[in-house]
Amino acid sequence: MDFRAILVPIEQHDLMNSTLETALLLARKFDSYIEGFALRGAIPAAYATVDAGAVAIPQLEQDIAENAQRSQSLFESFMQEHGVPCGGHTAALSSKWLEDTPEGDHFVGSYGRVFDVIVLGRPGRDPKGSRMTTLEAALFESGRPVLIAPPSPRPQMGTNVLISWNCSTEQVRTTAFAMPILKRASRVVVLTVEGGAAVPGPTGQQLCRYLQLNGVPAKPLTVGLNGRLTGEAVLEHANALGCDLLIKGAYTQSRLRQFIFGGTTRYILSNATLPVLMAH
Repeated sequence: MDFRAILVPIEQHDLMNSTLETALLLARKFDSYIEGFALRGAIPAAYATVDAGAVAIPQLEQDIAENAQRSQSLFESFMQEHGVPCGGHTAALSSKWLEDTPEGDHFVGSYGRVFDVIVLGRPGRDPKGSRMTTLEAALFESGRPVLIAPPSPRPQMGTNVLISWNCSTEQVRTTAFAMPILKRASRVVVLTVEGGAAVPGPTGQQLCRYLQLNGVPAKPLTVGLNGRLTGEAVLEHANALGCDLLIKGAYTQSRLRQFIFGGTTRYILSNATLPVLMAH
């Protein structure tokens, strides 16, 4: 599998340019087709149950339509400025806008099933980034990986890669999705955080052997927590090694547990300054 079909939900937030830049970095590696669509907020059900609804709903619908138009202009202008042809050709770098999409985040998860990857901005409080509900729909409903763009775009991606190995099913699934990138990388480090959040399973050395058999130049690295959170240790080593992509399985612990107690996924989602490829 190559990343030949890339889906980019478009909305108005501060990280949208970095999101598009990150999608384009990936697309240039694989001569990909990039499709954008306006991520439309759902009309709250409460509006339909109050007397003022007859007035409020038309205004809200107009706001949603105007936002969709701005999103389309943003996507098409970006692609034109960066020399990406419009038309959806399957054998070369191209782009296309999808009209008249349904409301709500569920569409991201359902439509994303027919793409190789979904690219989103790092979640944050509006207008700083994507909503967590959008990311969760992509992760849990699409069956596809999600590439999370950093707050600021990087000049390159996928040449110096860190795999955050915790032995889990989620992590190995994400690593499998990442194989086209890993095979093209100049350096791949499999990081094990000793004493960190992990489940029973193969060691980092065993993963490296598997990757090497598949033509990936992987090397193991084991570090200690040294008083840090697992996610903190992962990001510190990604930065220290100059990595330009992190491969991380999402939510080995349940979302509820991570919401209450915190967890590695939530920490990385909140603090990563490099692109992160995630899958569940």
